[in-house]
Amino acid sequence: MKFLARLLAAGFILAVTGGAPLGAQALTTVKIGELEIKAGLQQQEGDRFFGSGTVEVRYRNLILFADRAEVNTKTKDVVAEGNVTLQIPNEVITAERLAFNLDTALGTMSKALGFLQPTIRYEAETIERKTDTLYAFEKTTFTTCTQPTPRWKFSCARANFKKNDYIEMWKAVIAVKKVPIFYLPYFRYPLDQERSTGFLIPQIGYSQTKGMIVSQDFFWAPARNLDATFSLDAYSAKGLGGGLRVRYIFRDGTAGEANLYYFRYKRSLTIAGGSEPANLPASSIIRLNHSQVLPLSFNLVAAVDYQNSFDFLKEFDNNFRRALVFNRSSQIYLSRAWSSYNFSVRAARFETFFPTFGGSDYAIINEYLPQVSFGAFKQRIFKPVFFSFNSGFNRWRYGMRQQFLGGTPLSGQSLYFVPTLTVPYNTIPWLNLNFSLEGIVNYYFKSYSYGTRFVVDEPMLTTQYAAAWEMLGPVLERIWELGGDRKLKHIIEPTVAYRYESSVSGSEQIITPYFFFRIHQLAYGLTNRLLLKSGDQRKEILTWGVSQSFYLSPEDSPLWAYAAYNDGVPPRFSEISSYLRFFPQDKLRFDFAIGYNTYRSTIPSMRFGATLGAPADPVFLNVNWFKSTNPWVPEDWYNRHQVGFSGGLKVPRLNFEVLAEVDFNIGERKFLYGGGSFVYHYQCLDFKGEIRIFNFRDTPEIQYRLGLGLGNIGKSTDFLGGLDLK
Repeated sequence: MKFLARLLAAGFILAVTGGAPLGAQALTTVKIGELEIKAGLQQQEGDRFFGSGTVEVRYRNLILFADRAEVNTKTKDVVAEGNVTLQIPNEVITAERLAFNLDTALGTMSKALGFLQPTIRYEAETIERKTDTLYAFEKTTFTTCTQPTPRWKFSCARANFKKNDYIEMWKAVIAVKKVPIFYLPYFRYPLDQERSTGFLIPQIGYSQTKGMIVSQDFFWAPARNLDATFSLDAYSAKGLGGGLRVRYIFRDGTAGEANLYYFRYKRSLTIAGGSEPANLPASSIIRLNHSQVLPLSFNLVAAVDYQNSFDFLKEFDNNFRRALVFNRSSQIYLSRAWSSYNFSVRAARFETFFPTFGGSDYAIINEYLPQVSFGAFKQRIFKPVFFSFNSGFNRWRYGMRQQFLGGTPLSGQSLYFVPTLTVPYNTIPWLNLNFSLEGIVNYYFKSYSYGTRFVVDEPMLTTQYAAAWEMLGPVLERIWELGGDRKLKHIIEPTVAYRYESSVSGSEQIITPYFFFRIHQLAYGLTNRLLLKSGDQRKEILTWGVSQSFYLSPEDSPLWAYAAYNDGVPPRFSEISSYLRFFPQDKLRFDFAIGYNTYRSTIPSMRFGATLGAPADPVFLNVNWFKSTNPWVPEDWYNRHQVGFSGGLKVPRLNFEVLAEVDFNIGERKFLYGGGSFVYHYQCLDFKGEIRIFNFRDTPEIQYRLGLGLGNIGKSTDFLGGLDLK
């Protein structure tokens, strides 16, 4: 209450009396140039002026009140004591004692309190005003709360305050109410409402497998277009991890984000049931996305998603879907488009691991070093014929991880050229037709020896032609008047597409990563659309489609490999695929997809999704259910049957936000993952809590986390986090 009493008294004096103290007696005024001194009792000795009782000093834009004051009218030095109040533009400080220079507006104050910018209030043993924008504090407290007993505050041994920038503190203690919760040797509190450099509030947690968990972030914003977040994760039972996240964007179109993480296990760590230290290797993660505009209008795109241990991700990554992904990828893509042409170069590597079959080393790797393509868009030769072409060079390697380590992966390189003549027909509004004729030329640098799988240095030149036609229509429409300016349109769009590729002599000698096939098929489908028009706005509220392919040459089709499971006869029909998308309201959507195998009379795939709102909305809900099998292969490891729920709720009246996520394996009747996160906004405090249950890990884990938000300071986040509320 002392703080409020002194601040309110000072404000009331300045606001009500216009700078004159309440109950002021007859004051004697002395004016020397810009200096004006008023005092009830006064005495002057040369350049030194002594005042007591009630003293008021005005100089330029400064006003000072005190019970006693000594002013040197020549040097403009002031020493004041007793109920000192100093008014500086946009700032009021009260203190018990002040030593100050009116010319420089610099000096020290003892037993001071006041407001900064203007929501931060403080109490300090001493304050030194070093410049117009820089203050030094000793034994001080800071808070943005206005309650008599602050909801939170910082206490520190010393601090520096820079206007519109930061408060940096040494030996800082964060207390909620009167309970200390964190000690920080150094802390930087940002004052800028935009991004500011400084430590974020730590996040603490606990799990029975990892022990105590502490996450601490440091945010660095050297420029408006560049920032970096340094993170440290400490697990008392496991080890230490450090992360770096860099974001950047430049005027020339260069932009990107890099995420790096490194984790080292404790040397004393032992695996369950063991007695000797496990000596687990360190784990690292690299995730990079970069785009850049180069000279001559070239565009560069690069992406890396690499981790050296999927076992580490499964144990530590708190994002459920990311923790169960066993893929690595890296690729760089250079492209340019001009006039009617396009050019691109791509280098890529993809790795898919299958730990269920052969441990963490069982993987399939696919490399492209490089892929080069050059093509021309459609150009009219003469009405109605258009010409286009595509050409390129491919160099690839494919095989198991063991083959790559042994230097024996399958590899190949080839050149191709595909010129195309196209004749479109769209004269009839309800019918679109497209006819095309292609030449397909491939040159393979190596081939299989005839009748074997031995690679020989004998090139092959193959030629094909392909003919195709596509038809959309006849399109049928009907419009219903719903009253007012609302109309409902129903559109029926049948599609038929035929493609024939000629056979290739010696196709069994072509080296491919998978197998060689040619397309001779008829694809057909039907799409229904419902569009609602209200005034000038039109939106699609329902789309339903069904499609299938019929293979006229099934022995060469993509399904020929399933002949062994179909009494030796390659299937002629693909699955019947159907999908439905329904938008009953602006923020409500339903999606449904299903596949039907006519040979097995089974439904090999089915998916349902429902979405209400978006994560930023007051109410958000998402449901995703899917079931899939391979009807041709009896092994159960093809089967998938899972359901997932996620949602969020914001209640402004209660200052409360909650987010939840659940995933369940229906096929195995196993709960996989569940998480909940909440934020409670309590005046100048944000309380955040999380609970996550990881049942898919080798050792099931329940994890708890707590965090705080204080004023302008954000919360540290889990670098490997999933469920989150900002």
